Amino acid sequence: MSSVSKITPTPAEQSNTVAYVKLVLCALFWGATFVAGRSAMQTMPPLSVATGRFIVASLLLLLIAYRAEGGLPRLSRNQIWVTLALGITGIALYNLFFFGALQRMPAGKTALLVALSPILVAVTVAVIMKEKLGPYRWGGIALALIGTLTIVTRGDILNETQSLLQSFGWGELFMLAAIISWVGYTVISRFALRGLSPIAATTYATLWGTLILALGALTEIHTLRAEMLTWQSFLTIFYLGSFGSAIAFIWYNEGVKKIGPARTVVFTNLVPVFGVLLSYLILDEPIYLSMIVGGAIVIAGVTLTNQAKK
Repeated sequence: MSSVSKITPTPAEQSNTVAYVKLVLCALFWGATFVAGRSAMQTMPPLSVATGRFIVASLLLLLIAYRAEGGLPRLSRNQIWVTLALGITGIALYNLFFFGALQRMPAGKTALLVALSPILVAVTVAVIMKEKLGPYRWGGIALALIGTLTIVTRGDILNETQSLLQSFGWGELFMLAAIISWVGYTVISRFALRGLSPIAATTYATLWGTLILALGALTEIHTLRAEMLTWQSFLTIFYLGSFGSAIAFIWYNEGVKKIGPARTVVFTNLVPVFGVLLSYLILDEPIYLSMIVGGAIVIAGVTLTNQAKK
């Protein structure tokens, strides 16, 4: 009887396992957004795509909130400011800077900088929130970073990083600003989730962010044409808004609440792994040995970060 109890997962362990599965799926959904986003931006301007994406996300989140929780709670003054900060950092600013970077630098360098997110979050929560990660978790985070860089640089980390530093310009600055915005979103989420459910916090943040993006998209109205609004573009924007935003953001916030921001954000290292795999399967793009090796290193790093006790 005692041996059975030792191998039977506790409710807390089962809950964490569900969170891990959801975070892996988040990475899958976000990896697919690179394929979907590339398709949408071939016919529509970037801010219009981003606004359409989060309009869909807002509608779905409102529906989820009313079905799952009976509606949205009334916000206190502090919660208004916190959810506004989430909307500004994780949705409005991240998308503005991200698209600004894509217009000024190659996608490969963009992904190279994205790999910095988990390290920056870990440092931030260790300094600001006094979250003790321990040497093994730091090792897992570093391992996941190395794996991501191996994928993005096709195994040539040193030369690609040196090239990035030598050519640092506006595109790199925009991408760095996007990363800092996501770090801010992840850390602020911890405070927002103390008094709000992940669904409520995500919905309010998305509504704020959509409003700001819509104001920016007004500058692109004169470039829109009727022929841009095809069923393929609508289908792509629906995917970006549903799986790539509404569902993924809720599950990401659930992860922050359940296992903490530092352990949650390390799962974003899986995004390039899924992005590369889906590009190979859907877009018939080549896959290299360095990508397979890097993916294995990322998975090992994520596993170490979330299983280590100290």
